[in-house]
Amino acid sequence: MGGLDALVIEPLGKRHDRDAFSCGQPELDRYFQKQAGQDMRRNVARVFVCTKAGADTIIGFYTLSAASVDLSVFPENVARKLPHHPVPGALIGRLAVDRTAQGQGVGRMLLADALKRTLAASANIAVHVLVVDAKTDAAKAFYQAFGFTAFEDDTRRLFLPLGRI
Repeated sequence: MGGLDALVIEPLGKRHDRDAFSCGQPELDRYFQKQAGQDMRRNVARVFVCTKAGADTIIGFYTLSAASVDLSVFPENVARKLPHHPVPGALIGRLAVDRTAQGQGVGRMLLADALKRTLAASANIAVHVLVVDAKTDAAKAFYQAFGFTAFEDDTRRLFLPLGRI
């Protein structure tokens, strides 16, 4: 595949070939191929894709949207330090890497890009946490390796306070 420096992450566009993408998770493949464009047009989520520089073939993607997190789902040691109202956040609803690029650092690169974009947004709008929905145990372990913690009420939904980044 070449080095990660030869990859580009940009917003999903009409020129990108979504049909060829396959990460091995039918739910994620279906979302990306059938619904991602609609979510962008409806302002429900922003979809960012990773391609080789100058190519339209997608080797990974993630979605980013605004979120509001109820204080009651945070672990007690975190909740007691927060105000008693919903906490503003950003949500990575989906993150996937094509089978041809798995195990090559593309997932880490996508997550780093999401963190960078969230931090940039937090300069203009309050964002306290980055939330992720881990679809599998392997995905959960991936996020935990970067410091994400599970919410009290849902072991597959995790968070990372932006102050920790």
